[in-house]
Amino acid sequence: MVLQDLTLAFSITFATLWSVLLIVVEATAKRAALTYALTSVGFLLLITMTIFPSEQGYAFSEMLRVSPYSQFANFVFALSGLLVVTLSQGYLVRERIHFGEYYVIVFIATLGMMLMASAGNMAVLFIGLETMSIALYVLAGIMRKDKLANEAAMKYFLLGAFSSSVFLYGVALIYGATGEMTLFKIGIYLQENGASPLFWIGLALLTMGFLFKISAVPFHQWTPDVYEGAPTPSAALMSTASKAAAFVAFITVILNVSSQTENNANWQLALSTVAVLTMVVGNLAALAQENLKRMLAFSSIAHAGYMLVGVVAASDEGYGAALYYSLVYSLMNIGAFGVIALIERHREGVNAADYAGLFKEKPALAGVMALFMLSLTGVPPLAGFVGKYKLFAAAVESGMSWLAIVGVLASAVSAYYYLRVVIFMFMREPQTENQFDGVATSPTLVIIALLVFLLGIFPTGMLRFASEAMKFASRF
Repeated sequence: MVLQDLTLAFSITFATLWSVLLIVVEATAKRAALTYALTSVGFLLLITMTIFPSEQGYAFSEMLRVSPYSQFANFVFALSGLLVVTLSQGYLVRERIHFGEYYVIVFIATLGMMLMASAGNMAVLFIGLETMSIALYVLAGIMRKDKLANEAAMKYFLLGAFSSSVFLYGVALIYGATGEMTLFKIGIYLQENGASPLFWIGLALLTMGFLFKISAVPFHQWTPDVYEGAPTPSAALMSTASKAAAFVAFITVILNVSSQTENNANWQLALSTVAVLTMVVGNLAALAQENLKRMLAFSSIAHAGYMLVGVVAASDEGYGAALYYSLVYSLMNIGAFGVIALIERHREGVNAADYAGLFKEKPALAGVMALFMLSLTGVPPLAGFVGKYKLFAAAVESGMSWLAIVGVLASAVSAYYYLRVVIFMFMREPQTENQFDGVATSPTLVIIALLVFLLGIFPTGMLRFASEAMKFASRF
C-alpha cells in the first residue's frame, strides 16, 4: 500500500525527495550555480510529470487526492517556479545575495503549493499552507542588510502568522461541527445532517485565512509594503503562484461543502461583496502609485477580485476560468516583475518615469513590457483578455451580470495605470543619455511574452484542459 501511495502521489514524492537533495547539495558543495542548475532541472521534471496523465485517486489514507485538477495546478506552480528562478540569477548577483539557499527555498515553497492543491484532508491543507508561507517569509527578507526587506519580512510574518491562526481555528471548528477532517467526508456529513452554526463560523474563519493569502479586501494591507520591500523575483512568486495555490485550495474546500454553499444567498452575498471591494479598491489604489512594484501590488489585489468572480459564479465554468486565469496571470505578472528586475540591475528607481525612452534604447525589452501591460489590462487578443472574458462570462451565465459589469468597469480603470507605463516607454525621452546601457532582454522574458500571446490567440487547448480538470475535482 505504501508503494502504491508513493506511486500515486509521485510528483509530490519527487518534489519532497528533490528538496532534500537540494538541501544536501547546498550544504556540502555550497555552490549557488550548482544549486540553481539542480533547481531548474527539478522544475523541468515536475512540469514533465504534470503534462502526462497519471493515475487518479486518494493516497496515504485519503490525505492526498491526485487528479487532473491537482495536475493542472501543479503545472502552474512548477512553471512559475522555473520562470522565477531563471529570472532571479542576475538580480541576485547584482544585489550580492546570490545564495544557493534562495533556490532551495523557492522549490520548498512550490512543494507547499503542491500539497495545498492535492490536499484531501484539512491537516495536509494546513501543512501545505504553512510550508509555502514560511518559505515566502524567508524569501521576503533574504536581503538581510536591507531595512526595507527586513520590514517587509516582519510585516508579512506577523500578519501571516495571525491569518494562519484564524485559518487553523476555522479548521478546528469545522472538525468540531462535523467530526471529520477528510474533505469529502465533511461533504457527505453536511449532505446527510446539514450545517450547524458552528460549521458556518468555522467556514467563515477558514475563508478569512484564504482571503489573506490572495490579498482580498479587507485583508490586503500587507501586500504593497511586502512586494516593495522584498527582492523583485520573490515578489513575483508571492503575487502569482502563492495566490494560485490559495485559490486552488479554496475551490477544493468549496466544492466539498457545495451542498451548503450553492444557492446560499448569504454566502454568495458575502463573497460577491469581497470580490467587488477587491476589484474596486485594488484598481483605485493602483491609480495613485508611482512606484511600479507598489502599482503591481495593488493591481494584483484587483486581479484577485477578478478570480473571485469565477469562484462566486459557483459553476464548473467559473472554477475552470479561475484555474485558467491563474496560469495566465502568473505569466503576465512574472514577466512584468522580470522586466523590473532587469532595470533594477542598473538603476535604483522603479517608477514609471524611470522607463522613459526605453523603446529607443531597448526596443525588444520595451516591447515585451508593453505586451505584459496590455495583457494585464485585458486588451485582445492577448491571454489576459481571454481569461477575463471567461471569468465574466461565467458570472453572466450564473445570473450575476451585475458582478460582471463591475469587473469590466474596474478593468477599464486599470487601463490608465498600465498604459501609463507604455506611454513613458514609447513616447517620452530618456532622462539621461545611455541610461539603459548594459541592459539585455532576457530570453526567458521573450518566452513568457510568446506564451502570453499564444494563449490569447490559441486558448482552446488550455481552456479545455482547465475545464476537463474541473470534472475530476471532488464534488459532493
